[in-house]
Amino acid sequence: MTRFDRIKAKYKGPQIQISPDVEDDVGFTYASFDEAVAATDYSFNRNDVVTGSVVQYDKGGCIVDIGAKASAFLPLQEAALIQEQGTAIESLIDIDEERSFEIISDEDENGQLLVSVRRIQYREAWEKVIAKQDTDEAFDAQCVSVNRGGAIFLVEGLRAFLPGSHLTGRLPDEDLIGQTLPLKFLEVNQEENKLVVSNRRAVVEAQMEDLSRGDVIDGLVKALKPYGAFVEVGGMSGLLHISQISMDRINDLEKVLQPGQKIKCMIIDHDKVNGRIALSTKTLEPEPGDMIKDPERVYEMADETARVYLEKQEAERKKREASAKDIVLGLGDALDDLSVGMESKDASGDDASDNLDSLLN
Repeated sequence: MTRFDRIKAKYKGPQIQISPDVEDDVGFTYASFDEAVAATDYSFNRNDVVTGSVVQYDKGGCIVDIGAKASAFLPLQEAALIQEQGTAIESLIDIDEERSFEIISDEDENGQLLVSVRRIQYREAWEKVIAKQDTDEAFDAQCVSVNRGGAIFLVEGLRAFLPGSHLTGRLPDEDLIGQTLPLKFLEVNQEENKLVVSNRRAVVEAQMEDLSRGDVIDGLVKALKPYGAFVEVGGMSGLLHISQISMDRINDLEKVLQPGQKIKCMIIDHDKVNGRIALSTKTLEPEPGDMIKDPERVYEMADETARVYLEKQEAERKKREASAKDIVLGLGDALDDLSVGMESKDASGDDASDNLDSLLN
């Protein structure tokens, strides 16, 4: 027997005898402790949301105390919904920070669970997106990437696709990344995790609120078609139909308008829901045919000509209303005369009946 073995056999440390049924200075018995342990529910299931706090950073994540038999582990990729490449766990969650975690795994062989913050934030983000869709208000979002079909924007932390055709006044190129634009939803589908947004709809609807029939506005001719010209008005595209360009007949549209040409025109109709505008320069002609003979005179006198035109339209509208009122009143008098005539006829019929009765008697 070695010297260490002899010391070990002789000295076994302090021996404290505590009866299982005796409550000494510790404040409880072994029996009551066993009962307390048995009464404690350590049931943690996948998808449960529990409260916990971070106790330690670890490689690839951090250790979280959720009150289970073993500490849970929060992987870096589950620490937040929005993460930039190379983000450290320390910048996403603080030590001793108490918050909600979602259990995303069953216990491993060591009794440890995996938890997530990202999945809770994901559900909350969808709730906010659906609330935005219900109000149908415009919102700002930042572009994070572009592709051949359009661009990707972050909306409440969710990736939303902006088709290139719904980007106003520019193409979806690399310069767009990092920029913030006003958007509105085109499609929201939580089941398919699909978000589609439009910058054009947000811009058009905002500008349409300030536009009315009869307004004279500046425009830029973007394209010519056999039936007219498309004119850009504040980021929106309006149609100047060939019949609305001049009072005189136009045989060759290219002799009157050219792409890139700045013009003045009047709004004669608009569809705020679909963002469509109908334009006219014919209503701005001081003399019929001026858009063909002297377009600069049309633009110089546009405001005055528009005022005269609108006053004339208003006078004609009031005249039509007065005529309609006279017709209604005339119909009322005619109906009254007809009613009186029918009453007279009924009265004559009653008298004849009385005379016939007297003769028979």
